[in-house]
This record gives sequence, C-alpha cells and structure tokens, in this order.
Amino acid sequence: MSLIQPALDTARLKLLPAHPDLAAAALDYYRRNRAHLEPWGPTPGPQYYSEEYWRSQLRQGARSWMEGHSARFLLTMPAEPERIIGTVGFSNIVRGVFQACHLGYGIDRAREGQGLMREALQSAIAFAFDELKLHRIQANYQPDNARSAALLQRLGFSVEGQAKDYLFLDGAWRDHVLTSLTNPNFNGRPLLG
Repeated sequence: MSLIQPALDTARLKLLPAHPDLAAAALDYYRRNRAHLEPWGPTPGPQYYSEEYWRSQLRQGARSWMEGHSARFLLTMPAEPERIIGTVGFSNIVRGVFQACHLGYGIDRAREGQGLMREALQSAIAFAFDELKLHRIQANYQPDNARSAALLQRLGFSVEGQAKDYLFLDGAWRDHVLTSLTNPNFNGRPLLG
C-alpha cells in the first residue's frame, strides 16, 4: 500500500483523501448538514464544530491510512472543488484471515437523490477490492434509514442479520441491520503474521 492515499475520480466526482488542509471545507460540510447528519451519528462534543477538531480528525485519517487501518475520502465536484459534498470511509481494516473493513458514508442533504453517493461508492468499493485487496466490506444501517437500505441493496450488499442496541447514536442505543459485500475476484490467500 502506498504511503500517500490516492484521490479517485468518477464521471461527476473527485474523492479526495483525508488531509488537514481540508479542515475548513470539512467543517463547512458538517455545519451545513448538521440537522441532516446528526440523527445517524454520535452526539457531537463541544469541539466538533470547530476547524481545529476537523484538522485533527483529518490528520488522524491520513495517519491511519499510512498505518493501514483506514481509507477516508471527501467528495467534491469539479465545478466546486473546494466544497465538500460528502464522505466515504473504510475503517477498521483488518488483515490476516479476515481481510475486511467497515464502510461509512454521508452525503450533503442538497445532493440526495442524484445518484452521487452510489457513484462514489462504486468507485471506492472498486478501490477497496482492487487496490487494497480486501475480501469483505461490511456496512450497517439503522432499520429506519430506507435510503441506506436501498443504496446498499443496489450495490449488491447482502443482509446478514440485525444487531440490537448496536451503537450509541443521537443519544440512544440504536439497532442496526448488518450487511456485507464480498470481493468476487478475490483470489489471494491471506498472509498470516
């Protein structure tokens, strides 16, 4: 894996790797989408809506890439390259006999329903399977998140079950539907430590 995480391009998007220089744009994205994103995430702390917080988060994202633990992307469009409109992240990358990760994503409220997240995820999933050589991507969503359910189904994710009280989000323990997608072209054997 390269020390520098590559950017990804799609027909309408650029997926930029996490970098501290994008802190102001990230803060703008999260401020614009506060009401839209908060029901699906942890309750933000007092520093969450500060540029310093996002600089630290993006610095950690870049470090985590170099350590092989995650790959985090910020979505922009060519017409507005400084405006972040979404995020895609692979976290908890585990090698050995697992060769898997968790997928997380979010899109600007004003950009929902335009197929942009599907486009971004198709590119990011191809990257995870072809470049990172992962065998499995896990993605979980709250049962009342119909948009995520439909998106993951269109992308080929299979429902594997439901986890009760899975994550503490928006002030309460939330159930989640567990899904996964496996790499149909995975032909390598996992390397054991």
